Amino acid sequence: MRTDPDKEPRRQKVTRRLKTIPLIVVSFVVVTALLPLLMLGALVVDVFRAVTARKPFMALRLVAFLWIYLATDTLALLTLFVLWLLGGFGHNEQRMVNSAWHFQQLWVKTLLGSVKLLFGLRIVDEGAECLRPGPVIVLIRHASIVDNLLPSALVAARERIRLRYVLKRELLSEPCLDIAGQRLPNYFVRRDTGEEVERERIGQLARDMGSDDGFLLYPEGTRFTAERRQRALEKIAERDPQRAARLEPIEYLLPPKVGGLLAVLDQSPNTDVVLMIHQGFDGLRLISDIWGGALVGRVINVRFTRVPHDQIPASRDDQVAWLDELWLEADRWVASKTNAA
Repeated sequence: MRTDPDKEPRRQKVTRRLKTIPLIVVSFVVVTALLPLLMLGALVVDVFRAVTARKPFMALRLVAFLWIYLATDTLALLTLFVLWLLGGFGHNEQRMVNSAWHFQQLWVKTLLGSVKLLFGLRIVDEGAECLRPGPVIVLIRHASIVDNLLPSALVAARERIRLRYVLKRELLSEPCLDIAGQRLPNYFVRRDTGEEVERERIGQLARDMGSDDGFLLYPEGTRFTAERRQRALEKIAERDPQRAARLEPIEYLLPPKVGGLLAVLDQSPNTDVVLMIHQGFDGLRLISDIWGGALVGRVINVRFTRVPHDQIPASRDDQVAWLDELWLEADRWVASKTNAA
């Protein structure tokens, strides 16, 4: 299966990778060479911040994670190159897909494990047994720059569900996501091709899923902020005041965008939906939030619930209302966990 229905020109792909891959490798070499100095400087900064502002040690954690990230990416790029060679210079498509999928799980496990270790993060989840059997459509909220790692760790790696992702094309600037992600059945969204075209391409990705497959969607489209929530409700009110009124109580999530899910349901009508909602990453939208120490010691709660396909309405209007109610219920769960914390 083609991972990119847009068929990106080879020249464009090569040009991008000639920029992103050397940047990672050179950065790894430089950071490794300067690591003792960087760690010493980070220690001085942390001690100063701890004394003057009572902040937890963050500079040391961030320098350590930067080195781990660069080392992981550099080793991963070398591994992907070797896998390409073993795959007959990319001609053995099935071998390329399988190796890329296993590589992806190891890459995410390393990065998420590093975050948990360095920041004292703890993940508590419930209901993951409902993910099997596939195929399933997994809907997940998007609250921070860290929660992108959760689906691969909790769904793909642990439950062995081969997720198909709909991702922002900007993520191609990460060379491992670029190379491995385009060997797998994923779609990197272009924002300037029009909604109808995007829906069609997203729908194509949902075809022919088997018992080990899943389709991951972020219905919110971007990370939550109160300002984005208000703007989204205002835009919905211009087209559908009744729907805007229905979604008005939403507090912690953005109103869901329906186009992508409707396209997937059209192409995979007999597929169950799994709602993957998490709480604990709120307020971690930017690096500055992490720098302030907000990530340290957090408990991340995750809940999976499955909706059988025969409980999903058939008409478009009813599907939109069903999704809205699903999202409002998720918002209430996040509110309950937040208020209990």
